[in-house]
Amino acid sequence: MDLAPLLAKKRERLAELDQLVSSDDFFADPAKARDVMREQARLKELAAAQDEVQSLRTRLNENSELASSPDPEMAELAAAEIPQLKARLAVLDRDIQFALLPPDDAEDRNAMVEIRAGTGGDEAALFAADLYRMYQRYTEAQGLSLESVDSSPSGLGGFKEIIFKVTGHAVFRRLRYESGVHRVQRVPATEAQGRIHTSTATVAVLPEAQEVDLELRPQDLRIEVCRSGGPGGQGVNTTDSAVQILHLPTGKIVRCQDGRSQQKNKAAALEILRTRLLEDKRNEEEAKYSAHRRSLIGRAGREEKIRTYNFPQNRITDHRIGLTLYNLDRVIAGDLDEMVSSLQQRDMEDRLTEAGLA
Repeated sequence: MDLAPLLAKKRERLAELDQLVSSDDFFADPAKARDVMREQARLKELAAAQDEVQSLRTRLNENSELASSPDPEMAELAAAEIPQLKARLAVLDRDIQFALLPPDDAEDRNAMVEIRAGTGGDEAALFAADLYRMYQRYTEAQGLSLESVDSSPSGLGGFKEIIFKVTGHAVFRRLRYESGVHRVQRVPATEAQGRIHTSTATVAVLPEAQEVDLELRPQDLRIEVCRSGGPGGQGVNTTDSAVQILHLPTGKIVRCQDGRSQQKNKAAALEILRTRLLEDKRNEEEAKYSAHRRSLIGRAGREEKIRTYNFPQNRITDHRIGLTLYNLDRVIAGDLDEMVSSLQQRDMEDRLTEAGLA
């Protein structure tokens, strides 16, 4: 397929956006300005990739000619660089194809992440805490920010549930495939006879909802203030700072207590509620996806077993794409790059096929 006409249109659109961003009243509508700047950033990346492709093709032609040079040393150097140039061109060509796909409006948003202990009692709660620390380290390595919003600690240092927000560049794009059931196989700290147990924890990664996505009407909310509980010292346990919100139309209940102030907990609870309502809205839209795509990556729902962490064999397997790695020690320490990029690659390839660009 000839992509030149599409690329030319993208260049024209980038020029329009550059002119729009430079206008005096550009920030009069903050929401619109944010969307425009996100589109501009994506198109700038696409333009940079196009420019690099042209430069690499020029170098590749030059090296091909030099490889036939009567100077043996020059010919050897030129020939040695050709495989590297071809490999880089292949990556860029694929990146350009991906960039031509219709963007998901949620990809560049921040994310709300919810981890809950599943089957396995105390061991499941400990595994939930391990997953939380894994994401902490991953987000730190990626230059992202993580903030705990609400948590329900269990004994032995685990979590029955923990909710946190991750902010930064393209957060949801990186974390979206973490949603689902995570299974762990290992000898629990509480196991006296050294037997391997299987436990689970569920992860839900939700794109941050914004005011324009949906409206929370005051008459639809029942807001209650109550005493905070759990660890955190006297400042947490003796103040009426915890906030619970009931969304009357859906019956959804959100409770936040990790913040020190009632105002902060209320804002966090409203954000979680808006995000969960947006998730329901997105689930309705996902029902329109092709059966082939859902069978490949899945909807990443909480009911799907997506990954197994086998500690005795230092093995981690993502069941959606059949990827098995023997570096569980590094993954659980936050090195998720290979796993995330593999999932993104497979999903993008399938989207290219659906769009007729493959």
